[in-house]
Amino acid sequence: MNGNGTAVEFGGLTRVFGDFTAVDHISLTVRKGEIFGFLGPNGAGKSTTIKMLCGLLTPTAGKGMVGGFDIMGEAEEIKKTIGYMSQKFSLYDDLTVEENINFFSGIYRVPREKKRERKEWVLEMAGIAGKRGALTRTLSGGFKQRLALGCAILHEPPIIFLDEPTSGVDPISRRNFWRLIYDMAREGKTIFVTTHYMDEAEYCDRLALIYRGRIIAEGMPGTLKERHMARDVLEIEVEGVVEALELLDSHGIDAAIFGSVLHATVENAADDIPRIREALAGGGIGAVRIEKIVPSLEDVFVTLIETS
Repeated sequence: MNGNGTAVEFGGLTRVFGDFTAVDHISLTVRKGEIFGFLGPNGAGKSTTIKMLCGLLTPTAGKGMVGGFDIMGEAEEIKKTIGYMSQKFSLYDDLTVEENINFFSGIYRVPREKKRERKEWVLEMAGIAGKRGALTRTLSGGFKQRLALGCAILHEPPIIFLDEPTSGVDPISRRNFWRLIYDMAREGKTIFVTTHYMDEAEYCDRLALIYRGRIIAEGMPGTLKERHMARDVLEIEVEGVVEALELLDSHGIDAAIFGSVLHATVENAADDIPRIREALAGGGIGAVRIEKIVPSLEDVFVTLIETS
């Protein structure tokens, strides 16, 4: 395992808690220098997987290598090789920004001659050079997020694990954070990121979809859409979304709520649009717009869940 072009590789990885199987015999290979997305709803097994790979949780079964080290017996070496940012951000709210950076510099054993340089880099990257004396709890979610990232990679690790890094921050902060991820990838870093935001998966080079502890699909975003969406996807804008969903379901039409609209999966858009209009009209629901769209990864995920 772990050839020259491989950063992370594992097979049959399993974690059982009592009677509950959180991760169920999953296997993956992540190449060096790629942004790999681990996508799934809350409770799917994403965080459990990442903790096993980071040496924080012992697998019940399976094998794996991270950065050339065995996850079963070389956890301490793995911790030196990776950067890990948890979804809670792992910062100390009662410390100042600078004190947090100093603390993590010590944890990661950043050489004394590099500590000042790395501290200034974190402050600049996070956009908080003027807040070094501020208590961390006073920072906004976006600033905390970037500070946490900076603290996690002070030791310049080649592999970075980000567990739900954009959870709980505003859309602008999410977008800015992904710019930082791209910058790191351009420098040759390997990024393994978990998320339940389907739109973020579009930013990844490759991804795996996990549901109830099992990987149900893997590949590049475009490939997943081509492979798993043989049918057409329609976007339906109606006056009553919930009522329309129930009506379409009663007519045997697969649909799901996407924000303020419905997405319906049909065999043929040209044939099914008139049928859907007729069904809605018969139920007294006005269709503002029905059109064929390019499927999103959320459409793919919903389709896979329904067939798994």
